[in-house]
Amino acid sequence: MGYTSLAECVSDLERHKHLIRIRQEVDPYLEMAAIHMRVYDAQGPALLFENIKGSPFPAVSNLFGTLERSRFMFRDTLDKIKVLVDVKSDPMRALKKPLRYAHVASTALSALPWKKKSGAPILHNTTRISHLPQIVNWPMDGGPFVTMPQVYTEDATKPGVMHANLGMYRIQLAGNDYMTDTEVGLHYQLHRGIGVHQTKANALGRPLKVSIFVGGPPSHALSAVMPLPEGLSELTFAGALGNRRFRYFYDDEGFCISADADFVITGTVYPQENKPEGPFGDHLGYYSLIHPFPLMHVHKVYHRPNPIWSFTVVGRPPQEDTSFGALIHEITGSAIPQEINGLHAVHAVDAAGVHPLLFAVGSERYTPYLKTDRPQEILTIANQILGKNQLSLAKYLFIAAHEDDPQLNIHDIPGFLKHIFERMDFSRDLHFHTRTTIDTLDYSGDGLNAGSKVVFAAAGGAKRTLWSELPGGFELPRPFAAGKLALPGILAVEAPSYADDATETERIETWCWEIENQDLSGIALMVLCDDAAFTAAGVNNLVWIAFTRSNPSHDIHGVGSFIQHKHWGCRGPLIIDARKKPHHAPELIKDPDVEKRVDALGAAGGPLHGII
Repeated sequence: MGYTSLAECVSDLERHKHLIRIRQEVDPYLEMAAIHMRVYDAQGPALLFENIKGSPFPAVSNLFGTLERSRFMFRDTLDKIKVLVDVKSDPMRALKKPLRYAHVASTALSALPWKKKSGAPILHNTTRISHLPQIVNWPMDGGPFVTMPQVYTEDATKPGVMHANLGMYRIQLAGNDYMTDTEVGLHYQLHRGIGVHQTKANALGRPLKVSIFVGGPPSHALSAVMPLPEGLSELTFAGALGNRRFRYFYDDEGFCISADADFVITGTVYPQENKPEGPFGDHLGYYSLIHPFPLMHVHKVYHRPNPIWSFTVVGRPPQEDTSFGALIHEITGSAIPQEINGLHAVHAVDAAGVHPLLFAVGSERYTPYLKTDRPQEILTIANQILGKNQLSLAKYLFIAAHEDDPQLNIHDIPGFLKHIFERMDFSRDLHFHTRTTIDTLDYSGDGLNAGSKVVFAAAGGAKRTLWSELPGGFELPRPFAAGKLALPGILAVEAPSYADDATETERIETWCWEIENQDLSGIALMVLCDDAAFTAAGVNNLVWIAFTRSNPSHDIHGVGSFIQHKHWGCRGPLIIDARKKPHHAPELIKDPDVEKRVDALGAAGGPLHGII
């Protein structure tokens, strides 16, 4: 049986000890987010906040906080959904194994969206934007945001739900220049389906109708973030995953309404009408800053009787969206490799903020009649990866040849980096894409959406033995003198604060020249950073610092570097300058006073005692 509502899911989770209630009043300004993060860190239960300051509505968070709980919520459908995605991405499988896939057609058919002929409980009540829980996650956030929305739009040239887009894009409810209760901000990144719809509406000179669903069965929220195979509707997927057809209808203004949602905000976006949106603490671990984004004029705010607001907290991984990602990988792990010939596996590294860093494994089959130790086919695969949907937002792609180690695990960060750096020829195996697009939320580049990419490719046998400890007497010259091994062959080097591009480029080049004749044979990568002890304290710190605070074209240097026929390479170790720079966004820092209040909730007699 599928959940018919969010309330039914909450009751089920509570009955099975997966959810607790917080009955005392909590402040939506920072406190709710701080509680959520502390419970998530402890791998604790989902949270139902019953008494929110300034709002009559309760709120739930951390539904997807553990993979175990996610599997529990979809315990009746998860296996069927994996098969559905499998056959959608490779239809020939159904012909090869008809018994295994016999039920796929019936599953998909039963999941088709259901247009209701009459209204639903969602129409029984209306409210105002300012009465919704005004949840602020981080001290510098520009206002309250919706962090678990399902944003619905239709294609102006192909109206109807089967060509619609359901995506999770953040919504700013108040603050900045937004008029209270009548305007909200709509933020979406590059390569999003809503962008295609807005482009088509703009071309026709029409406003884009937008419906924002909050709550409803948990399958709806998950569907909004799923990287589905082309042609598989989010609404159909939501029905199949939730074991209940997505019920919808249109209100008297022509807006699509999710009949099972807890809240629906309807509104219109007019061509070229923007307002400043942000700042907002985001999943890279920094704030995305104020920029113009589409303005949505609010029409109605519907809610069902006794609704529950749904939210999450976004910040430096791991967070709840990390668990989202684990579930998504479990469902669709085989889909992307089947779409790119020769690709065995690809992984967006969560600890590095997801989009900045990808690990991949591909085949090397171009010259089976010759022994080769250089990347060939995997370079072709790399280009396809960097042109694929959200994978195209990556800055760093590390790709290895499957034949060199068929057991290589893309989720083992230290093991994968060791494999790559043992085999790379730095004079040949780095391939840059300069002056291109990167993630909207990434401020390491030279402008909004602007930056560079690089492919680290490795094929063949080991070319170096990486040091697991520094040799006795090992020293580096000033100003980058303090080094600490973070992983075999990877040295975190503490550096003076960054001044400006010209000064630092000259300083690094001079330093590289000074160490060119030093024995660095066991070092593959040096990461210049503001705090070597922090960077080297754990692999998560290392990849977060190295890959979120650098722009490949500007911040990769090398010992013995050269340019030959427009190809950059180096003969000694690579250097990534991962210091904080003047144009970077501030990192997320918690409010200490709020943290003390959360501590009190975990004390004896508090609602979180024994959990945090």
